[in-house]
Amino acid sequence: MRLQGKRVLVTAAGQGIGRAAVEALTREGAEVWATDVNEGLLEQAYARQPLVHTQRLDVLDKAAIRALVEGMPGIDVLFNCAGVVHNGPILDATDDDLDFALNLNVRAQFWAIQAALPRMLANDDGQGGQGKGSIINMASVCSSLKGLPNRCVYGTSKAAVIGLTKSVAADYVARGIRCNAIAPGTVDTPSLGERINAHADPVEARKAFVARQPMGRLAQAAEIVPIVTYLASDESVFATGQVFSVDGGMTI
Repeated sequence: MRLQGKRVLVTAAGQGIGRAAVEALTREGAEVWATDVNEGLLEQAYARQPLVHTQRLDVLDKAAIRALVEGMPGIDVLFNCAGVVHNGPILDATDDDLDFALNLNVRAQFWAIQAALPRMLANDDGQGGQGKGSIINMASVCSSLKGLPNRCVYGTSKAAVIGLTKSVAADYVARGIRCNAIAPGTVDTPSLGERINAHADPVEARKAFVARQPMGRLAQAAEIVPIVTYLASDESVFATGQVFSVDGGMTI
């Protein structure tokens, strides 16, 4: 198994891409700390999985992030999956919308990286290096990669994630730490379902989401997470500072 012996922290692991990632990582032998602000989702998802440790985590709480990381026996991989999507153009956006998106989509990742990096730098890579670790950030095709209608606040925050990713990668490239981002297209998750059902006409809303995907369908979470497993594994040791688009052709 490709991830045997690796310790992984995943945020927003209760459902969607986060849950699919935990399932894929444990199939490859990783020991995973699955966290979410909703404890009920964690209990439902991982009641009988011996490789999974569940813990409630509010990623907007810097002290809680640090305490969780310091309480782990070690950390090899961090997958920053938590995030939020705002709808609307800039003229409809409020300061509160922007603050919340930047806090949840960017600052929470910033804090988690700050907490995990010292422990990763202390890892023995077995080759005389100073550290070993892989950081995986959730970006989006809607970012600096592509502008999408009615996604101003979201696209702004996810562009910042890409900047954060490249900066961390540049600072630690010679110290055994890799930092990459993934940029999904539209994924059929419970979160998307909630946003679709909030529309006056959910059927037409879903059709609109599908229409912007060149493949003519939405992605499934299980189709996104193979790149997470790859980036968590030693197969990707020469990849850092990259944004891996898994977007069904949106950026062709």
